[in-house]
Amino acid sequence: MRTEEFNYTLPSELIAQRPLSPRDASRLFVVNRENGRFAHRHFTDLRDYLQPGDILVANNSRVIPARLFGQKPTGGKVEILLLKQIDERRWQALLGGKKLNVGTTILLHDSTGSPTDLTATVTNLLPGPQREIQFNRVINDDLETIGHTPLPPYIHEKLDDDERYQTVFSRPPGSAAAPTAGLHFTGDLLLTLRDKGVLFETVTLHVGLDTFKPVAADEIADHHIHSEWATLSPDTAKRINDAKLAGGRIVAVGTTAVRTLETAALKSAGISGSLQDISARDAAGETSNICPWKPTAAFTGPTDLFIYPGYTFRAVDALITNFHLPQSSLLMLVAAFAGRETMREAYETAVNKKYRFFSFGDAMLIL
Repeated sequence: MRTEEFNYTLPSELIAQRPLSPRDASRLFVVNRENGRFAHRHFTDLRDYLQPGDILVANNSRVIPARLFGQKPTGGKVEILLLKQIDERRWQALLGGKKLNVGTTILLHDSTGSPTDLTATVTNLLPGPQREIQFNRVINDDLETIGHTPLPPYIHEKLDDDERYQTVFSRPPGSAAAPTAGLHFTGDLLLTLRDKGVLFETVTLHVGLDTFKPVAADEIADHHIHSEWATLSPDTAKRINDAKLAGGRIVAVGTTAVRTLETAALKSAGISGSLQDISARDAAGETSNICPWKPTAAFTGPTDLFIYPGYTFRAVDALITNFHLPQSSLLMLVAAFAGRETMREAYETAVNKKYRFFSFGDAMLIL
């Protein structure tokens, strides 16, 4: 399967530059997988599609102020985007600047541009502009005073309120980008759904920037997806499984929740080998003896599960998601869930009806 099959043309004016207010004011594109029909609603109409006993499962990871600025002792400006914490003082980061070789020291500025006593030293060269850096002390508690919210590169307008790039249920910090499907929820909408009997649970997957990158390999199977840290607690796993056994649907809020839930189900199923290969093994029929639904198993650790057409979903029954970048692994996941041709038609329709795309855009519900 070729990566170019997941390309589409998007007019730049459809890339949402700012969040709507209130959060749940976005449109909702509804896709019915059974009959292929589409419906065009508003996000608050979600309550019409969920039933008592259904369980929403969302990613509660919080975006850290991962964008830092500083300069070299020679005066050259440097921009740092933190990607992943390796240990207390070492991070994997994306660096912007010249001659950032091993041993280069960066003097960090605070959020107002004033110098601080914090420094970062390049300790290892990674592919492209990525570097391993080590701070002169633990930096986590300083990020709120020296860091900036790392908005995606396709958003060109400054955000007036950084909390609009956080979900209302965000808790543990760790993401370099928001789990954007959750941005549509308000506290009032969650209460309305609860009053209807819809359950709500959270998992955690700390989102890395590689999530949003286009797949570079010509053949999808040749792409090696990034690894991201995730956790699903034993209590949460039990409540999800109880809801499913009682007849409810597992409704994932976003692709990161899907990857966490499906990783948990694969662990429960006892499938051996790398998660990276699961879609290919599913497509080849090597896992055909495995029950279509498996309970979720509690876990904490990295997941490199790459979901693309051919994958057999073992946990998720419905999906709430945004509109994704062309040739991205996220679009491939959605196509695996709804069907490639259905998604192609849905995206063409969304463009024609001028839906808003990407992080601050409109939502899609796939049933």
